[in-house]
Amino acid sequence: MPLITIPARKGKAARVRQGQTVRVINTHGEQVVDTWAFNADDLSEFMSMEHCRTRILKVIPKVGDVMVTNKRRPILTLVEDTSGGVHDMLMSACDIYRFQGLGCEGYHDNCTDNLHSGMSEIGLRAPETPSPFNLFMNIPVHADGSLSFDPPVSTPGSYVALRAEMDLVIAFSACPQDVLPINGKGLKPTEAHFEIIG
Repeated sequence: MPLITIPARKGKAARVRQGQTVRVINTHGEQVVDTWAFNADDLSEFMSMEHCRTRILKVIPKVGDVMVTNKRRPILTLVEDTSGGVHDMLMSACDIYRFQGLGCEGYHDNCTDNLHSGMSEIGLRAPETPSPFNLFMNIPVHADGSLSFDPPVSTPGSYVALRAEMDLVIAFSACPQDVLPINGKGLKPTEAHFEIIG
């Protein structure tokens, strides 16, 4: 399958069969990609960050770790990571209220809307907005327990590969955050790409 573009500031979704691998490419090196996965046969079952943290006992998964659903079943396995291995399992998807809180007026693109528009594009409706697996997002947990929003450590063309452990729908948002430096100090969201292999 050819590379699929996740447009800058927008969302994209695709169906993936069990055993296939999804390679998510940080094309320009500093773009956070919010990632969701839903059971293709029951969209109310989805990759759940709180259940994943319980399963792997980490705040950042590593190669070999299995991501699970809200029913504690395997849905994705992290099989390769050339990005530096810094991702986030703590932060919720941004939404219009987040940007209002950051001082933005009027509408601002956001990952919550991107999830739902990406799913709608393939004729599906997500029943809710689960907390995403934020690929390439750098949220250090400091010694005093505090968190910060830091630029990604990933480099142009680096990628993460995820193997599907069930038939699923995967959804992505090229995060449109341009107030905080999570997409780099330049505050300029860019497109990313993915491909489905197998």
